[in-house]
Amino acid sequence: ELAERERQGRLSAYGFAVGYAGSAVALLAALPFALAGNYGGAFLTTAALFSKPVPAQASIIAQQPLVVAGLAAAVQTFLMVDPSLRLTTHTRDGDRLPAGAALLDIEGDGRSILRAERVAVNFLQHLSGIATLTNTFCQAVRHTPARILDTRKTLPGWRSLQKWAVALGGGTNHRFSLGDGLLIKDNHLALLQKGKQAIRTACRLAHRDASRAVPLIGEVEALAEVRQALAGKADIILLDNMTPAMVKQAVALIRRRAIVEVSGGITLKNVRAMAQAGADRISIGALTHSAPAATMSLELTPVRLPRRPRR
Repeated sequence: ELAERERQGRLSAYGFAVGYAGSAVALLAALPFALAGNYGGAFLTTAALFSKPVPAQASIIAQQPLVVAGLAAAVQTFLMVDPSLRLTTHTRDGDRLPAGAALLDIEGDGRSILRAERVAVNFLQHLSGIATLTNTFCQAVRHTPARILDTRKTLPGWRSLQKWAVALGGGTNHRFSLGDGLLIKDNHLALLQKGKQAIRTACRLAHRDASRAVPLIGEVEALAEVRQALAGKADIILLDNMTPAMVKQAVALIRRRAIVEVSGGITLKNVRAMAQAGADRISIGALTHSAPAATMSLELTPVRLPRRPRR
C-alpha cells in the first residue's frame, strides 16, 4: 500500500512524499534489518534499569542548519518499534531548518523511545547530510543553467533512499541502474580494443544495438575524444576530470550539438567555475559517498504523572 501511494505521489500524514517509485519500498526493506542489527538479541541496558513502562517525551533537534531528509524514515522507525508512540512532526522532508529547530516530538514509553532512537537518528543524520551537501552545491551554481546530479556511487541497498535525499536537496538524479542509459566509460573502451577511434566506434555500436530509447553518454578525457563522441552522435558528452578552461574549449567545440556533462574532481571550490564554463550538468559522486552526517540529537525527559488523591 505504501509503495502504491508513493507512485500516486501522496504518502502518509507525516509528509513522506517523493517524486519517484522505489524509496518507500527501500525504506520498508531497510527498516527491519536496521532494527534487528540494533537489537542484537536483547536491549540489555534498558531492560536492566526499567522493568515497567516509563512515561517520557523526546524531541529530535537540529544542531546545525540543514535540509531535512529521512524524517519519514525516523517516523516509521518509532512506529515499528512501538505503534502506541505519539508523534508530532514540526517540518517536512525537503525543508530547510536553522540550528536549534525541532524536527520531531515523541511521547510514550521511554523504553520504546530508547530502543528506536539510534536507528531513527541514523536515518535522519545520514540522509539530511546528503540533502544538505547537495543543496550547498546547488546554491553554488545559482543563476547558471547547470544542474547538479548524483551518480551510482551509493551504499548497496540504499540507492533509492540516497537519491531521494539528493532530490530533496535540490539535485537531479542520474541513472538509477545500468538499464537507464548507455554510458560508455574508459573500461568499456579498454575491452573494445578499437585504438584511437574507440569512442566513435563504441557510440556507433551502441546506437545500432540500442533496444529502447535511452540517452547515449560518451565519457571523454581530451578534446580529440570530444570530436569522436560528436562523430558517433552521443546525446551527452561527459567531460571527465577536465579543468574549467578545458571545459570551456570543449563547450565551444560541441556547439550545442550534445548536452555537456562534467564530472570528476568536482568540489565546492571549482563547481561554479565548471558551471560558468558552460556545463549543462555536473555529476558529483561525493553527494552520496562522502556527505558528512548532519548533526542532530534526541533530547529525552521523563513525564511525571499526577498522583492519585488518597481516599
